[in-house]
Amino acid sequence: MARKKGRDVNGWLIVDKPAGVTSTAVVAKVRWALDAKKAGHAGTLDPDATGVLAVALGEATKTVATVTDALKCYDFTVNWGAETTTDDASGEVVRTSDIRPDRAAIQAALPAFTGDIMQVPPAFSAVKVDGERAYDLAREGEELDLAARPLWVESLTLLDCDAGTARLEMVCGKGGYVRSIARDLGRALGCLGHVAHLRRTWSGPFDASEGVPFDKIDRAAQDWLDTQLLPLEVALADLPMLRATPEGAVRIRNGNPGQVTGTAEWGDLVWVADATGPVCIGRYQGGLVQPERVFNLQPR
Repeated sequence: MARKKGRDVNGWLIVDKPAGVTSTAVVAKVRWALDAKKAGHAGTLDPDATGVLAVALGEATKTVATVTDALKCYDFTVNWGAETTTDDASGEVVRTSDIRPDRAAIQAALPAFTGDIMQVPPAFSAVKVDGERAYDLAREGEELDLAARPLWVESLTLLDCDAGTARLEMVCGKGGYVRSIARDLGRALGCLGHVAHLRRTWSGPFDASEGVPFDKIDRAAQDWLDTQLLPLEVALADLPMLRATPEGAVRIRNGNPGQVTGTAEWGDLVWVADATGPVCIGRYQGGLVQPERVFNLQPR
């Protein structure tokens, strides 16, 4: 079997994604620039959105789920008075309203969109319908009746507003669509609305201030990009960390339960390290850890 081309690059590169570029295109460019064998990302951003796109490389792809499940923060502007096919400014206007809410009305509406809520994804989204992406069906003109999905909204804060727009900040869990918040908030206020600007300011442990500009990602800058990589365990900060014994580390690396030091609750998801670095993500079983994702890393 032919070996995969590329370097063994392991870690996270935080990109400050510009508008007009897809998340897939960002990952492809990072992989090319670093000549990496494997890459993925934690949480898609809409093409018109900007901000944190965390790109996982090599063994860090095994930690993507922990970042995807973490809280994320969005700074966004809603334009009142129109609803669009895409729930953002790129779509066609389908309904309009002359109503414009004031600050008091907006503030009064926000509590209904915090905590545990049910949210219907936008028709133009990556949600799968009978095995196909919703956005593909929507582009073909198919009428979609997407089911509402649960979402945890930690906070939804009004930052500023004027006669026709409102700027808000939302901190939410996995699977949240800011475009749906704008759409549903506009309907609740009776004025209709859609997203005009959207920026993800942080995602789990990753912040936009750490982001590498997209236009600086180039193979000629490979050495510099290597210095910008964050270790894969940055993504595991919210999990308990335990230490494997030498014998335990050998067993875990072979896919078997191994002995660890430190404690956690039975069945908790934890990560395990030894003197050479991260060993696995797994489940704690009273002095042992059953590995779920084993890291294949060179000793540091």
